[in-house]
Amino acid sequence: MRDSVETARTLQHWLEARLDVEGVTVSDLSVPKAGFSNETILGTAMWVDATDDQRVVEFVLRIEPTGHQLFVEPDALRHAEVMSALAGHVPVPRVWLTESDQTVLGAPFFMMERVHGRIPSDVPSWHQKGWILDLSPTDRTTLHDHALQQLANLHAIDTAPVSFRFLGTADDTHSHGSALARYVSHLHTWYEWCEPVRTYGADVIDAAMQYVTEEVPSDPCQSVVWGDARVGNIIFGDDLSVAAMLEWGGTTLGPPEVDVAWWVMFDEFLCEAKGLRRLDGVADRVQTFERYQTLSGHQLQNIGYFEVLAGLTLSLINSRLAHLLITTGKAPEHIAAEFVTRVTAITNRSLNRVAGD
Repeated sequence: MRDSVETARTLQHWLEARLDVEGVTVSDLSVPKAGFSNETILGTAMWVDATDDQRVVEFVLRIEPTGHQLFVEPDALRHAEVMSALAGHVPVPRVWLTESDQTVLGAPFFMMERVHGRIPSDVPSWHQKGWILDLSPTDRTTLHDHALQQLANLHAIDTAPVSFRFLGTADDTHSHGSALARYVSHLHTWYEWCEPVRTYGADVIDAAMQYVTEEVPSDPCQSVVWGDARVGNIIFGDDLSVAAMLEWGGTTLGPPEVDVAWWVMFDEFLCEAKGLRRLDGVADRVQTFERYQTLSGHQLQNIGYFEVLAGLTLSLINSRLAHLLITTGKAPEHIAAEFVTRVTAITNRSLNRVAGD
């Protein structure tokens, strides 16, 4: 745990140098509840600029993780680059400053301006508790449609400009084929990296990895893939519009189906897989597919394949998460293991569906 006083002092000196001003004050530092994928700190910076006007910036500081890692190659600066590239296309927080020098805070980091609004909860599930339960079924449908529309807007972005070329997976320069084939190749590297922690539901994970490797559809589509598309990564305004889309650390290029399948899989993970009843007004699996197609004008292809791919990806993430929860003493084994077995059960159902096609 970082010392808040020392962190504020370090940021003050750093901001004074970056902004070329004196008398910066950093206050109200707080750490929101978050997982292991990043280190997040909220705060406020104040200073007087060259025109004697007081400047106030409410910021979110994202520091690249060093001790506990869910992903093979966490990259905070790439995360910031993604948001900068997407600005003006879809609602994302404005990236304020970036820093590659690890000596400042121990790892690269970036600061973005804070966006206020409401975010659906993962723990406890927003299907079970929270502000969405207070909405009418009609308002829930409106919220869901607004979110899906922004997902469709993301997928409609022209990826041809140079500003989007960096979005390819890390090994694109050494691999060939479609964006999807490269995506799967990168996932296999991740699968191998997770071998020591593939403890729960390993047979399903292995079967899913074999399937997505052997059955890659011939799909030349290359859109921006969010990588973690779900309502829990969206800040909603009071009018239920999308104020900002969050969590771009896994963004890459590939077919839109990658995101749409992830959306329905993660929604099931937080609802039916937990034994919860779906809220009235919130689209189910098939309804989400249909609604996305209407909003985007894109007919989903080979969606069963992408559902297996989504389940496999979250199974690997949660295998790593379970290991970290157990080794750090944050959760007993039976609770940590359930994060994996809940998603491998979903993945197994997806495998059974494609086997029956």
